Amino acid sequence: MPSNVTAPVTTAYAVAGMSCGHCSATLTRVIGELDGVTGVDVQLDTGRVTVTADAEPDDAAIAEVVDEAGYELTGRV
Repeated sequence: MPSNVTAPVTTAYAVAGMSCGHCSATLTRVIGELDGVTGVDVQLDTGRVTVTADAEPDDAAIAEVVDEAGYELTGRV
């Protein structure tokens, strides 16, 4: 692998208030629109959202879009 290519960073967050497919779709969309985010995996049963990004994610930016969507990011897991 060339030295200027970095491996993706995967970070898991606990998010409160998710209960259905609409919740999952909404969070996937709003988090996925953030710069550098390449993947979002929402697990409703565990309340976990896993974010894959080009670099270390901006926790504050993720918390902001999650809050604006009506959910609560309670921290990294």
